[in-house]
Amino acid sequence: MSDAELVLRSTRVITPEGTRAATVTVSAGTITAVLPYDAEVPATARLEDLGDHVLLPGLVDTHVHVNDPGRTEWEGFWTATRAAAAGGITTLVDMPLNSLPPTTTVANLGVKQEVAADKAHIDVGFWGGALPGNVTDLRPLHDAGVFGFKAFLSPSGVDEFPHLDQVQLARSLAEIAGFGGLLIVHAEDPHRLAAAPQHGGPRYADFLASRPRDAEDSAVATLIAQAKRLDARVHVLHLSSSDALPLIAAARAEGVRLTVETCPHYLTLTAEEVPDGASEFKCCPPIREAANQDLLWQALADGTIDCVVTDHSPSTADLKTADFATAWGGISGLQLSLPAVWTEARRRGHGLEDVVRWMSTRTAALAGLTRKGAIEAGRDADFAVLAPDETFTVDPAGLQHRNRVTAYAGRTLYGVVKSTWLRGERISADGEFTEPKGRLLTRTP
Repeated sequence: MSDAELVLRSTRVITPEGTRAATVTVSAGTITAVLPYDAEVPATARLEDLGDHVLLPGLVDTHVHVNDPGRTEWEGFWTATRAAAAGGITTLVDMPLNSLPPTTTVANLGVKQEVAADKAHIDVGFWGGALPGNVTDLRPLHDAGVFGFKAFLSPSGVDEFPHLDQVQLARSLAEIAGFGGLLIVHAEDPHRLAAAPQHGGPRYADFLASRPRDAEDSAVATLIAQAKRLDARVHVLHLSSSDALPLIAAARAEGVRLTVETCPHYLTLTAEEVPDGASEFKCCPPIREAANQDLLWQALADGTIDCVVTDHSPSTADLKTADFATAWGGISGLQLSLPAVWTEARRRGHGLEDVVRWMSTRTAALAGLTRKGAIEAGRDADFAVLAPDETFTVDPAGLQHRNRVTAYAGRTLYGVVKSTWLRGERISADGEFTEPKGRLLTRTP
């Protein structure tokens, strides 16, 4: 402890062994020890006494669409990472699409990294993209440090990122499995989507019918079959259909290397409460019924679903038209994900330790970020300081997102993020931010 530069003390520190009163020491941006609460503080260290506020590891959000460059008017690294910091997120991994160019070649990855380098308030990594024509680009991208590869099994919504058919999926997955990579998949079956009723218009019930559960279920089954055949590692993105859960549980019991995420909006919002014409609630797959939501929570509790990520997918306000068929599909959630999930988790009898496991520990593990996701010696000193019993009402004007369209407007949430720390430096507190201090991360070989 004698070399500690910073000491954080709280009556509630969430560690891998549980929540306890503790003193956390930091040197050169790294946690050096987690000590008893009354440990002596060296005269050379700065003490931050957090009182009864909870000290938790900074969240790791592995599903974020920053859209920069190319669609920076939708979002950008400056605004997205500020919003993340305000919400207690200290690391994000950026999706390869909705930016121009998409992250589907090493050259395009370099463009993205150059744009992000001086704008990132938090640490940022990158997913690569798997397209019908870029199988030969996958290994070079892996060697350049992307954390894995995103693919769609149905149209992505942007022309520059086409989806894979079953033959193309097999080719890409075989290539990725050959070098031990990870494929993360938007799993909806295009044939089931095409067969569903497509009415358009402002009725949410019509939009929900256009994205049926069986489209997800069929695509998840296809992915499982390919992963099993190739012994490949795969991850299901933004699961919303509870009907797919038995397939997932059975595949894991057979040894298929499969992980699964869901999102705050599926866990906290329900189809029954979405007003007609309110396309701020539109996302794909869609927000489903309350009974479906109950089963997603059960799957989180029993481990069938591994983690919770935002799928932050913003757009300009004009693209959120009242017609659900033509409105952009995506929900902005970076700044509000922790309080949104915590509000519903506490109502259902879960603790903050559960939330940390879903939103920090397991997401860090998914991406192989071994220095993130826990308060223990040797990890980066990334923290969020939370007042879990304080509430606030969501005012869009208070959001850091570039476009302040939110499905959470007017909702009262538990959990106020008091400050966020990156490698032992406070980067956000009380609505104030430092200059960008984030680093660009690459996959560790």
